[in-house]
Amino acid sequence: MTPTSSPLAKISGVDRSRQVTQAPDGRSLVFAEWGDTDGSPVFALHGTPGCRLLRHPSEELIASTGTRLITYDRPGYGGSDRHRGHRMADAAGDVTAIADHLGLARFAVFGVSGGGPHALGVAALCGNRVTRAASVVGLAPFDVLGDDWYTGMDPQNVTEVGWALDGEERLAAEYLREDAQDRARVAEDPAKMLENFDLPEADRAVLGRPDWASVRRAVALEQTRNGVWGWVDDSLAQIWPWGFDPATISVLTQIWYGTQDVLSPPGHSEWLARTVPGAIVRRTGLGHFGDPDADTVERLTWLAGGAG
Repeated sequence: MTPTSSPLAKISGVDRSRQVTQAPDGRSLVFAEWGDTDGSPVFALHGTPGCRLLRHPSEELIASTGTRLITYDRPGYGGSDRHRGHRMADAAGDVTAIADHLGLARFAVFGVSGGGPHALGVAALCGNRVTRAASVVGLAPFDVLGDDWYTGMDPQNVTEVGWALDGEERLAAEYLREDAQDRARVAEDPAKMLENFDLPEADRAVLGRPDWASVRRAVALEQTRNGVWGWVDDSLAQIWPWGFDPATISVLTQIWYGTQDVLSPPGHSEWLARTVPGAIVRRTGLGHFGDPDADTVERLTWLAGGAG
């Protein structure tokens, strides 16, 4: 079974893994729904790079939490149109457009890794439409930690930030090369994703799981099928001002992170935990990918529980 043909993603003959609506400025936004179609709506914002196909491989597990999980291709990824120069804050308009298309008055939101700041932007700017929020192994604003922004970060990530600081042209050229390498790796063995990073054993174990292999392969092919511009624009947004202040978030928010994470080092989430008012901290002794099964159940159950 491929990630785009799961039984719950196809209801009444409709393929819910690829749906389309428009952003306020007319851009196409491609999104998907997973899990319990009658459940509490929760938006999941993928990492950098990524696409709407990135979610837990078991829809039965997602459905067991009572969650109607909604994922989407952020601008420039998958089938969504590019939004050159976008900021983290702009995710609020895109998520709102999808929610309006689906007739959702209220919803929860979380973002993983590079999606974390986008989710916090939704929480900060969408008012009482957001019931609960979470940042999962997210990043802090580039300008707040100084040199500590790089503390504990894998050298490959540090190198990629350097490309972003050099500008769009350099970043695009490097990502075209990296994308070709990533596609070759997953074609051979999805467990080789990120093999150029010095990941902890906990993360390598997750990447080696057979149930994640098909998801990782589909994501690697889909996320850049129209080019690397989503990846480029995301990386630039990470070094620019976010367009909102995390200290203004009023919705109940969880901050998840792992002490062994070398992709989004602990110092980033620790700053977020100090900054987001009333943040609930979920710290583990694991890496970037945590414990996918237990974490998914706990996180989605908590997020879905805020509906009402």
